[in-house]
Amino acid sequence: MQMQWNLIRLRKEHKLLQKDMEKILSISKDSYGMKERGQVQFTMDEMFILSRYFGLPLEQIFLPRNFGNTEIKEVAK
Repeated sequence: MQMQWNLIRLRKEHKLLQKDMEKILSISKDSYGMKERGQVQFTMDEMFILSRYFGLPLEQIFLPRNFGNTEIKEVAK
């Protein structure tokens, strides 16, 4: 699993702390920290909540940053 860099960036851009995110998702501090670090996966419900909260599609928040680039490079070879 990988760290949720897009989510961390969004959280910081919106000046939110992890404790704010915990309240938004109604989960514990430890649980949110593990999810943000990629140690535990977000549930689909949690992903939808965050998608709605930030007004962004799921893939913009949760897909790896190089997802599309990796596919293109492999096809071009």
